[in-house]
Amino acid sequence: MAQRRVVIMGAAGRDFHDFNMLYRGKEAESRVVAFTATQIPRIDSRLYPTELAGAAYPEGIPIYPEEKLEEIIRNEGVDEVIFAYSDVSHEHVMHQASRALAAGANFRLHGPRFTSIPAAVPVISVCAVRTGAGKSQTSRYITDVLLEEGVRPVVIRHPMPYGDLLRQRVQRFQTMEDLAAAQTTVEEREDYEPHLRRGITVYAGVDYEAVVEKASADGDVIVWDGGNNDFSFVESDLEIVVVDPFRPEHGLTYHPGEVNLRRADVVVVNKVGSAPQEGVDAVMQAVREVNPNARCIKVSSSLRVEDGGRLKGARALVVEDGPTLTHGGMSEGAGMVAAREYGVGEVVDPRSAAVGSIAEVYKRYPHLGSILPAIGYYPDQLRELEETVKGAAVDVVISATPLDIRRLIHVEVPVVQVDYELEELESPGVAGVVRGFLADHGLEGHG
Repeated sequence: MAQRRVVIMGAAGRDFHDFNMLYRGKEAESRVVAFTATQIPRIDSRLYPTELAGAAYPEGIPIYPEEKLEEIIRNEGVDEVIFAYSDVSHEHVMHQASRALAAGANFRLHGPRFTSIPAAVPVISVCAVRTGAGKSQTSRYITDVLLEEGVRPVVIRHPMPYGDLLRQRVQRFQTMEDLAAAQTTVEEREDYEPHLRRGITVYAGVDYEAVVEKASADGDVIVWDGGNNDFSFVESDLEIVVVDPFRPEHGLTYHPGEVNLRRADVVVVNKVGSAPQEGVDAVMQAVREVNPNARCIKVSSSLRVEDGGRLKGARALVVEDGPTLTHGGMSEGAGMVAAREYGVGEVVDPRSAAVGSIAEVYKRYPHLGSILPAIGYYPDQLRELEETVKGAAVDVVISATPLDIRRLIHVEVPVVQVDYELEELESPGVAGVVRGFLADHGLEGHG
């Protein structure tokens, strides 16, 4: 059989994982001639290093901008294009398929059966149909229940390898100092810090076979805290998927959110009480249509505001979780809700003060309006974020990103921290599911 020539389309996450699982060491069958990159700034124009790719790739594998796809197919005689990134519409996926097919290549996606890694301990995966649905707060709630039951959880996060890929092969975070030493981005800290504050170790990286092996030796239960609404890299014993009734149609129109919805053992319907009832009804109907055996649990997102008295009548800058607003397409988050509920005098529009890459983000995502997304993939972007905050000239900053923004930029005015946490509306609810899972695996009364 002739060797297939392959391009993998990605965003520095599932693309590398699919390569490691399905192509590394199998060069007699396929040769990956390139990765393409999108979504994340500056992840193209570099190499997947030979130390990770294997001896068959002595010069590594080049990573090109996605817009070069047709050129790569033609110049490299590509037979097959693999789509390997997430949180995109079905229409977007098919547009990429059309590009590949029109250029003369086949188009393919790899599924969970072929890309999931077995673990030596039980695994709970927490995924979502869209970024911003409430997956992270669900993961945090589940780890809290595990700790209450005397079980030691370890979290594996979806990859965010925006720096030195070889250095980031396996990452283990236990303290805030570990985050600083690894020069983690704002986006990484948003997902890691809340777990570390709970005393929970977090793993991430590039080579997830090695990540899963080390994490399995570090805890009693692995919680896959999935990012970018991807499906789990780890074989899961319990698949929990969060849906968002503010975007009820997205569960069946986004990839791989629909995959998650169809695979779920438990569907968590979040934001009940704040979302329109017709949205709640619509997501429940979608579950009945595509996954009638899934158990549905309704929960709400409880707003937590630190020192909210500072907000009354104030001129405030609202900083929200970046991916929720950009990739997730949301127009507001917890910060804007807190501004309304606590009587802010004025939400200051920072767009006139935005500089550099922050100004470019506003051009790319015009729906952001007067909200400032917490974006800081690189040091210069952090400096631009800081300059934008200072230029806004406000009395207070409302920070609704899960990290402590004061660790990364100098803020001259008070910062009010805002977050959402999962609140149960039913009994036994999510906690009951987790306790049943522990009983099934002989871990009840573990403490």
